[in-house]
Amino acid sequence: MSQPEITAAPNFIRNMIVQQREAGQQQKVVTRFPPEPNGFLHVGHAKSICLNFGIAQEFGGDCHLRFDDTNPEKENQTYIDAIQEDVQWLGFQWAGKVRYASDYFEQLYQWAVHLIREGKAYVCELNAEQMREYRGTLTEPGKNSPFRERSVEENLAEFEAMRAGTYPDGAKVLRAKIDMSAPNINLRDPILYRIRHAHHHQTGNQWCIYPSYDFTHGQSDAIEGITHSICTLEFEDHRPLYEWFLNNLPVPCKPVQTEFARLNLNYTVTSKRKLKLLVDEGIVEGWDDPRMPTISGMRRRGYTPKSLRDFCDMIGVTRSGGVVDINMLYFALRNDLEHSARRAMVVLNPIKVVITNWEAGRVENLTSPSHPAREDLGERTLPFTRELYIDRDDFMEEPPKKYFRLAPGQEVRLRNAWVIRCDEVIKDASGEIIELRCSHDPDTLGKNPEGRKVKGVIHWVSAEHGIPAEVRLYDNLFQVEAPDADKDVDFLQHLNPESLSVVQAVCEPSLASAEPEDKFQFERVGYFCADRREHQPGSKLVFNRTVGLKDSWAKIQQKQD
Repeated sequence: MSQPEITAAPNFIRNMIVQQREAGQQQKVVTRFPPEPNGFLHVGHAKSICLNFGIAQEFGGDCHLRFDDTNPEKENQTYIDAIQEDVQWLGFQWAGKVRYASDYFEQLYQWAVHLIREGKAYVCELNAEQMREYRGTLTEPGKNSPFRERSVEENLAEFEAMRAGTYPDGAKVLRAKIDMSAPNINLRDPILYRIRHAHHHQTGNQWCIYPSYDFTHGQSDAIEGITHSICTLEFEDHRPLYEWFLNNLPVPCKPVQTEFARLNLNYTVTSKRKLKLLVDEGIVEGWDDPRMPTISGMRRRGYTPKSLRDFCDMIGVTRSGGVVDINMLYFALRNDLEHSARRAMVVLNPIKVVITNWEAGRVENLTSPSHPAREDLGERTLPFTRELYIDRDDFMEEPPKKYFRLAPGQEVRLRNAWVIRCDEVIKDASGEIIELRCSHDPDTLGKNPEGRKVKGVIHWVSAEHGIPAEVRLYDNLFQVEAPDADKDVDFLQHLNPESLSVVQAVCEPSLASAEPEDKFQFERVGYFCADRREHQPGSKLVFNRTVGLKDSWAKIQQKQD
């Protein structure tokens, strides 16, 4: 069976590069993915990764991985390691070594000195509150700092003293001297350097002043020879500042910034601050909790690299914002798992079935393909015995019309096995059903006898040979489409109390050898993944629900077509 192809949506950045190359304007394409190492990557970053690495890959260029590490108090090595792992898991490899903005701290310092010598930067002693007052508003211009006209010599001496650790945190900053009346507030003498007596994960205690993100970003691109500085739309208003720095510094090249719309996914929060809050407050088990929209969380839940890459192709790259339906993500996921996931039978809510006309101790080893259309995945053995388990949801004592599962006096086919009829219902003293007595028709293995139609098919597991497993049923972490849309309402109020439930299930024997991160379709139930952290083959089986079988997005597409 060939896997259905995902149709890629328009990508204006790709089209732009094609036009540039056709016009002879561009030779080698060099892009970069520049995360801040202050949290784990999420699904929005996956879009940026696929774009930057994908563009470089398509046009035979390079993509750098550079950590914009200018805020040491919020950064650590755990985030750096996780980000590298996520990029490689998605199927990409950066060109050359891993790069850090901190590699360029000395050069950035010298460029700051250059701006001071040119009369385009000054040391300011306004505190944060005063600076906000002087900055003005969107409708009112700002006013000059009283320290703006310091001499070049004084500014050089003050900046050197800042570097030497003479002053405490927050005492002084270095600012660019641009225009306090500029309509774009980013040009109103932005901060270039702050004093922070903080240990840095790469440079140790070498520095006690750190450059701002705005001052670091563009110059790092220039140092690395980036040809296409691709950013999300929130950086569009920062582009004039980006260009001002490049035009006023002796940089080796001037990268061009292009913005695209970030990914907004319904039922999802992607703010790093809010995701960190979920972790810190113990609402989730960690950054890789399978309910988290982080790449590591999605991986642990059972997403595949291909499904995320396909999803990014589906949504395309545009400049217009909007919210993407999470069912598109599920569609891409099911599309890949349908082709790649092995099949297995697992009973989540067991109820015992006794086949009364089956001899005690008799075991019939049935076989079934591990995948209905892929011979390369082999077969699995399904032992059939007198006592079985079926799912409690597949039996109803008083069924409605058109109920095709098991009921008193009603027949149903056991998947890959015989037709059985429920003859007796056994209950305990409280009236709870504890056992079903059934009989099987020995002539119905693999066929339907003439004159009898059996519409219902249910899954089952041998009670004797079944393997116990912990199955974690995950759902959306939030129960509303836009959990953080209302700034006056705490987004935590929209948490889904049923985002996780845990059941003790019974699995067919083939799952005993499942390895962490193995993917399966539990027949008639959904897609599941062996947990990459806690699953232990042969001893402790832990499976996470990845996604159900129902495909809402496919139905939406059919209606539109």
